Amino acid sequence: MSETALDAAFFIRWMTAAAASIDREADRLTELDSPIGDADHGSNMQRGFAAVRKLLETAAPQTPGAVLTAAGRQLISTVGGASGPLYGTLLRRAGKVLGDAEHVTPAELNAALAAGVDAVSQLGGAAPGDKTMLDALVPAVGAGASFDAAAAAAAEGALATVPLQARKGRASYLGERSIGHQDPGATSSALLFAALAEAAK
Repeated sequence: MSETALDAAFFIRWMTAAAASIDREADRLTELDSPIGDADHGSNMQRGFAAVRKLLETAAPQTPGAVLTAAGRQLISTVGGASGPLYGTLLRRAGKVLGDAEHVTPAELNAALAAGVDAVSQLGGAAPGDKTMLDALVPAVGAGASFDAAAAAAAEGALATVPLQARKGRASYLGERSIGHQDPGATSSALLFAALAEAAK
């Protein structure tokens, strides 16, 4: 897979698969968010990615970077709470790193996403182990250019948030009561990488 060229159509397929997955899992994301958040993560993400899918159907950006930049901008404008800026930053930064290239390799996408994850960390002031989306994102980009490995690492990272005490975000206000719950942001991040692996099939 490492030398495969990925075009704008692939990235639109990825975002469309992510929207479908978020739509399917919205109730579960809200269920996870209920005990440790505002019980709106699923509905917020569902609304945001539905808007992304609609935008890409009408606008059809011509390069991988343009697809991610457009998707990120749409998430920032339509997703409530902290998730919009964080997910928007992830995709916009990755899109900016990819630039105007018409085709990119999985390794180049991995490097771009790693830059996006760094930007998310800076924006939210969080690190792995704080029980946030970074607990899925950091292992995913650390897995390298294999989309299947990234998806597996993200899923594992999301599950690993269950025993953690939240140190950032809304859940951190609960202190020890946040222990025993899977982080919804890490879970939706894992869905994003699962959709990436699905788009490559």
